[in-house]
Amino acid sequence: MIWAIFGTMVVLLLLGFPMMIPLVAGSLIGFVMLFGGIGQLDTMVQQILGGIRPASLIAVPMFIFAADIMTRGQSANRLIDVVMAFFGHVRGGLAISTAGACTMFGAVSGSTQATVVAVGGPLRPRMLKAGYSDKFTLALIINASDIAFLIPPSIGMIIYGVVSGTSIAELFIAGIGPGLTILLMFSIYSYFHALRHDVPTEPRASWAERRRALLRALWPMGFPAIIIGGIYGGVFSPTEAAAACVLYALFLEMIVFREMGFRQLYATAKSTGLITAVVFILVGAGAAFSYVISFAQIPQAILAGIGIDEMGPYGVLFTISIAFFIGCMFVDSIVVVLILVPIFAPVVQATGLDPVLVGTIITLQMAIGSSTPPFGCDIFTAIAIFKRPYLEVIRGTPPFIVMLLGLTVALIFFPQIALFLRDLAFR
Repeated sequence: MIWAIFGTMVVLLLLGFPMMIPLVAGSLIGFVMLFGGIGQLDTMVQQILGGIRPASLIAVPMFIFAADIMTRGQSANRLIDVVMAFFGHVRGGLAISTAGACTMFGAVSGSTQATVVAVGGPLRPRMLKAGYSDKFTLALIINASDIAFLIPPSIGMIIYGVVSGTSIAELFIAGIGPGLTILLMFSIYSYFHALRHDVPTEPRASWAERRRALLRALWPMGFPAIIIGGIYGGVFSPTEAAAACVLYALFLEMIVFREMGFRQLYATAKSTGLITAVVFILVGAGAAFSYVISFAQIPQAILAGIGIDEMGPYGVLFTISIAFFIGCMFVDSIVVVLILVPIFAPVVQATGLDPVLVGTIITLQMAIGSSTPPFGCDIFTAIAIFKRPYLEVIRGTPPFIVMLLGLTVALIFFPQIALFLRDLAFR
């Protein structure tokens, strides 16, 4: 049965079907083979509906909607300006500012693709004009956008939390340390890259210009305060924080900045609806597929085959990291989470690993996969936005991927990088 399910899924993928079709087909084959016919397909429908029933999933369309509103308005540019005002003049400052802007926008959007669009659009031409190569510029933008997957609000963490039953609030706080670590690593690399290639520095902004940029960015900086401060302070649940972000984004772009009217709002809502529909179909199909593989005890068969029961905690974490890294290179990261988390859940529980640490490491692999060849979604977003060929977009990515994989190893051996703030906030 295992070969029938996964063989069908692989064939459908190779034929070019979108991922939701192989997931549904695999689930359908599993239900027919397990229950001896199509009479039990009502159970499959129940599993699909059950997969999208958790209230925590309401946060996903909310955060997507808020990110869309900000991308179409002024919030993104104001965040970019304040980072440039303070760091643009140092060696490699423009590249450091780009990474910093990705971090700040990621902290208000939770979407790597939205970050590529919002930050890459205005900053790529400035980096090219300043003397950075397009290879380095494109690689920096698509990899620094990965920080959006770790800094709250992270859509990837929401999906992982729903599938695994882990606290989304704890996952959000745990992602801050690794996200800031990525920013530090990329900033150091950008400094030495600019030094090696003798990239000129930007003019130093005056304190008056910095003050103006900071004042202009105060309104958009309210987003992290709502998300992190609200959750940490016990004011909001993650779902409520998402709804508050939408209201705040509407208030900023429609009333304060007056950049968006009702016509633009309708177009934004329609775009969010389309993206949300795809995500929820994947989640529902993934829930049915997880039910099939769990009922058929496929996880136990796979894990026994690789001898994971004999591994210690470090071995389990390395195995999980490798599996998710490879999976996210080829398939949408949400699908990988839906398929692999139920497989590894029994061994994570048996080993006594902290599910928040496991979730942070898995989310990091999702982030790496979004910018890693051959099928990282950020790569194709950059191709569409910047009109550059595939090979040119991926040429500069290896150093950044090595740094991100290095952080994975560091998280395995030094989990307090992620868990320190979590313990401080919730223990």
